[in-house]
Amino acid sequence: MIPGGGQPNMQQLLQQAQKMQQDLQRAQEELARTEVEGQAGGGLVKATVTGAGELRALQIDPKAVDPEDTETLADLIIAAVQAANENAQNLQQQKLGPLAQGLGGGSGIPGLPF
Repeated sequence: MIPGGGQPNMQQLLQQAQKMQQDLQRAQEELARTEVEGQAGGGLVKATVTGAGELRALQIDPKAVDPEDTETLADLIIAAVQAANENAQNLQQQKLGPLAQGLGGGSGIPGLPF
């Protein structure tokens, strides 16, 4: 309900929406610069991704390399990348969740994972 029964100030609503959009864009840019890590095999394989989910680095401890068992190494790499991406998604929700809620719940915003 609008106090006093008046019409909403469209200019003010536009300014609020524009500020929210700018805040969301800044948060997305920050996510693209922020790196998070995931690991597998007790740290034998570590993957680093950006908060936006881009794989940036992969570290493999020589102890994880067995020429006779490349399947285990592949599994460790996949697990480390998945863990890093889960951490990136958690970071996205922390950074973008409140902004998306302010824009109507977030479910209709393209490019957001929630």
